[in-house]
Amino acid sequence: MATAISANKAELLAIANSVASEKMIDKGIVIEAIEEAIQRAARARYGAENDIRAKLDPQTGDLRLWRVVEVVEAVDDYFKQVDLAAAQKLQKDAKIGDFIVDPLPAVDLGRIDAQSAKQVIFQKVREADRARQYEEYKDRAGEIITGVVKSVEFGHIVVNLGRAEGVIRRDQQIPRELMRVGDRVRAIILSVRSETRGPQIFLSRAHPDFMKKLFAQEVPEIYDGIIEIKAAARDPGSRAKIGVISYDGSIDPVGACVGMKGSRVQAVVQEMQGEKIDIIPWSEDTATFVVNALQPATVQRVVIDEDDGRIEVVVPDDQLSLAIGRRGQNVRLASQLTGKQIDIMTEADASEKRQREFVERSTMFQEELDVDETLAQLLVAEGFGELEEVAYVPLEELAGIEGFDEELAEELQNRATEALERREAAARAERRELGVEDALADMPHLTEAMLVTLGKAGIKTLDDLADLATDELIARKRQDNRRGPSRDRGDRAEDKGGVLGDYGLNEEQGNEIIMAARAHWFDDEPEAAAPAEAEPAAEPQTGEAADADPAQ
Repeated sequence: MATAISANKAELLAIANSVASEKMIDKGIVIEAIEEAIQRAARARYGAENDIRAKLDPQTGDLRLWRVVEVVEAVDDYFKQVDLAAAQKLQKDAKIGDFIVDPLPAVDLGRIDAQSAKQVIFQKVREADRARQYEEYKDRAGEIITGVVKSVEFGHIVVNLGRAEGVIRRDQQIPRELMRVGDRVRAIILSVRSETRGPQIFLSRAHPDFMKKLFAQEVPEIYDGIIEIKAAARDPGSRAKIGVISYDGSIDPVGACVGMKGSRVQAVVQEMQGEKIDIIPWSEDTATFVVNALQPATVQRVVIDEDDGRIEVVVPDDQLSLAIGRRGQNVRLASQLTGKQIDIMTEADASEKRQREFVERSTMFQEELDVDETLAQLLVAEGFGELEEVAYVPLEELAGIEGFDEELAEELQNRATEALERREAAARAERRELGVEDALADMPHLTEAMLVTLGKAGIKTLDDLADLATDELIARKRQDNRRGPSRDRGDRAEDKGGVLGDYGLNEEQGNEIIMAARAHWFDDEPEAAAPAEAEPAAEPQTGEAADADPAQ
């Protein structure tokens, strides 16, 4: 590039065309960057106080340099103002209040000026390139893309995507998969974020959606929408499960995904580094889908607890290890696939559990209702497990039990109601002894028993409760469904849940409780002061636009 502002026309246009083509950005952006760089260099020579403008014609390469000055009666600022006489020498029809242009001669760019101009151009081009990358990829999340490994940094793989770079973080890679610089790699675009250092394109080879997209590429019926993958779960690099359904009765979804001699599924398996894939038929019936999801194990019985979101599965003794899988893999994938917590037990375990619950409930009815063992066991055998069920069930339903009459049913309900009141009174006394404020008792959905639990957890005031997140209050504890030697050493038998996780509160109820506890935060807020009257705006000055082109 020539050292003068009046640089060779062809050279300036060649620079703009070359940079725009290389970075695949609009030539106009490069032209603007060159103009800004020249403006900065000129201000450094003529004085930063001057309002200097530069214009490069994208067609001819002509470069014009000028400063904008205001026409005034008395000059206070010689850099930005000019008197009427001097102004009319530049522009005959100039008048007070106008902004006119004062053409400037070319100047030589020194080494420092040229370096500064170069930095401005690079910065502008870099910003435009980043904006172009973000616009190009921001709507492509969920798409499979192919690139070349550029580098491996701290375990994260940087992938050259052609006109951008993506990153496969360590937790989104297939374990034990070795990637070298120069290797071609396929991955799914997880997300695209615009950050100060430029757009960040996050890729994944471990996400279940990557497997689903691979199947869509290998199985035409999935691409056409005849077959749908309704659910997918992965243990990356080891094993995966997918639930498929066909909307055409003549097409077997499992067979279509497997392909002739397993050709279709093998293509996916090879891309996922030998990951074994179980393809199972999806069913709207939860019990049927759970049975399918636990294949190859045989299931005897499925018990679904809708309120608690758990599923109890009973299997033969010889199928227990198969159902659980190595290190709990089979049941864990089945849980992810169905979206339910699955507990595996043998028939002997299930029988023992039922017997234990039968004895516990019978004993509770004997003590709380003051009835004999036979009557208590009869209530349990008829499906009653809690005092609330006895107290609030329709009278005719209780009286309809064989051997019961209306008088006995009414007496049982009265005793159940009294027992509940005793429990509530005892819990209230314990709650107050723990120092839990009475204000918490006014919160929706909270019982005295719940307040005791809160008090034992150190939550005793409205502020204590209000400081909790909903999950910290109601998240349910999840029991480990692996048994005996199949559990890894150091695994926890129970994930930490919310303080009231054992009471079956849903998210909506949890939100209501938290918001009710926070309501007092806003009661005492002072009313916002009335805005002060704005001072009248100054009268705008008239004149030509400050950035007027001298050619106009």
